[in-house]
Amino acid sequence: MSKTAITLLLALAALPFLVWQYDVAPTSMQAALLRDLTVTMLAIALLCFVVGEISGNVSQVDKLWSITPPLYAWMATAQAGYEPRMVLMSVVATIWGLRLTYNFSRHGGYSWKFWSGNEDYRWAHVRRTPGLDTRIGWTAFHFGFICLYQNALLLLIALPVVLVQGTGAPNVFDALLAALYVGLVILETAADQQQWNFQAEKRQRLKSGAKPDGDYARGFITSGLWARSRHPNYFAEQSIWVVFFLFSVAATGRLNWSIAGCLLLILLFQGSSKLSESLQAGKYPDYPEYQQRVPRFLPRLL
Repeated sequence: MSKTAITLLLALAALPFLVWQYDVAPTSMQAALLRDLTVTMLAIALLCFVVGEISGNVSQVDKLWSITPPLYAWMATAQAGYEPRMVLMSVVATIWGLRLTYNFSRHGGYSWKFWSGNEDYRWAHVRRTPGLDTRIGWTAFHFGFICLYQNALLLLIALPVVLVQGTGAPNVFDALLAALYVGLVILETAADQQQWNFQAEKRQRLKSGAKPDGDYARGFITSGLWARSRHPNYFAEQSIWVVFFLFSVAATGRLNWSIAGCLLLILLFQGSSKLSESLQAGKYPDYPEYQQRVPRFLPRLL
């Protein structure tokens, strides 16, 4: 995981700079939006770090994952005078945010003590990585990757809304992209609900002492959307932000530097899913066979 984090941090530093060099420079208004959003992101990253260090729970960014992209979108939209295309993008981002916030909350992600709540179980395993198993190493990782990288990524995936500033009113392409975006949110909702139903039934069967069979004997879900993809929710999540980027392509008529956000998100999911699956394979004997049979992200059609 430490190697993955270093790779992602280097990509975070290099990718936006490289794509910036081959694109049209932002307008003065867009530059002002970028500056204000970056200052806000840095303040949020610092707050996550301080709260995480004091509480010992480093999943503070998780609580904001579904909140900050819509926040950035609406901040830019308000500062630009509520241009219709920016409003449309902010609305679809809000639909995504509300859905994901609800899903995170029902898993115990929030508490009236905002610094508490559940910590991502994977961090306990990452803490044992050589180099991160020291106070200095873990603190640097907490600040550099968990807080700064993830918050910067959440800003980057929202930045296509800045690129559409000053490009005019929405058209048929925007409507099609909005429909596709909402469709992917529905797909992600269905995948998460299937996982939720499976885990609830699994707990109920264990509690009642019923003999497990099928997926309940395996310990993990392989039916429904999960028969098509090992991570249908992750596939939808990545696709959602690719579509969000495509709003800026439709508006500007060109590939542009804001592609850095969705590309870095895809890289992050490569690393995080690899870690999750290594833990699953160690816990469930049938999981390696499932990995061989079902694609990781892109759903199979047959």
